[in-house]
Amino acid sequence: MKLSQFKYKFPAELVADRPLANRDDSRMMVVNRKTGTIEHKTFKDILDYFDEGDVFVLNNTRVFPSRLYGNKEKTGAKIQVVLLRELDAESKLWDVLVDPARKIRIGNKLYFGENDMLVAEVIDNTTSRGRTLRFLYDGPHDEFKALLYSLGAPHLPPYISREPDEEDFERYQTYFARVEGAVTAPASGLHFSRELLKRLEIKGINFAELTLHVGLGGFRAVEVEDLSKHKTDSEECIITAETAEIVNDAIDARKKILAVGPSVMRAIETSVTTKGHLKEFKGWTNKFIYPPYDFSIADAMLCNFYLPESTLLMQVAAFMGTDLCEKAYEEAIREKYRLFAYGDAMLII
Repeated sequence: MKLSQFKYKFPAELVADRPLANRDDSRMMVVNRKTGTIEHKTFKDILDYFDEGDVFVLNNTRVFPSRLYGNKEKTGAKIQVVLLRELDAESKLWDVLVDPARKIRIGNKLYFGENDMLVAEVIDNTTSRGRTLRFLYDGPHDEFKALLYSLGAPHLPPYISREPDEEDFERYQTYFARVEGAVTAPASGLHFSRELLKRLEIKGINFAELTLHVGLGGFRAVEVEDLSKHKTDSEECIITAETAEIVNDAIDARKKILAVGPSVMRAIETSVTTKGHLKEFKGWTNKFIYPPYDFSIADAMLCNFYLPESTLLMQVAAFMGTDLCEKAYEEAIREKYRLFAYGDAMLII
């Protein structure tokens, strides 16, 4: 499978720069893999496609405010820092990306906040843009974390050119976000409102939660034409025994399993038994799903509309078939669906 097979053109005005006033007012394209038919619905209509005992698998990762702006020592040059993960709590070591990176070297100090309330020292280069920072703060870890996060904002996707605002702190987060650790939101879950989740519960839908801390890998350019040579970023993944039991009971009862987003699909496909059941897992996954691929657990998938040549689009094409995926995206653009993280939804059944 080749990278060039996942190119498509879209009008810039279809990119959703902001969320809708109500989460579940999004439009929803429904694509049937068996018949190849496409329906145009609203997100609330998802109730009509599932029955009592079916299972929605949700990613409960919580986005933390990972984008910070600081200044370089001596020159005062403005620097953007994206926190990726905490490496050591006691030493206050963080893996980060810096921009511009060219002049950020080991030994440099970066200053954040009014009156330089927080200082970090660059102690290692990890990639061309990657650095390891040690934050110089003597107080308790909880106090340090609160200060660090107070200086940050959500790291919105690169196709959203505006700065994050107060609305993003709430809306770039799912209602079922519980476990802190994501740099970017599992956007397919953003469509669910509290009211809709309650209506699904009343209908008898079961929910199973897992954690996959979504990083920036979904936005990173694929730089090889032969997809078999692409390596994805590793992301921390946790599937509890309780979640595995809920999913496996549904499989045995021949109920539907909906993977809410590519992150959920990656997680469950990372931990499958030889009999096609889900098993408990705690670790890291660099699972890269692209066509052709034989899925083991989910028989339905909820997603958004993704960037051309992205690994997210490749996963969707693997689940629904490349020809049908191309047809669906052509239809989405023709029907003026809102694209990407704050955009509309696609339900693949």
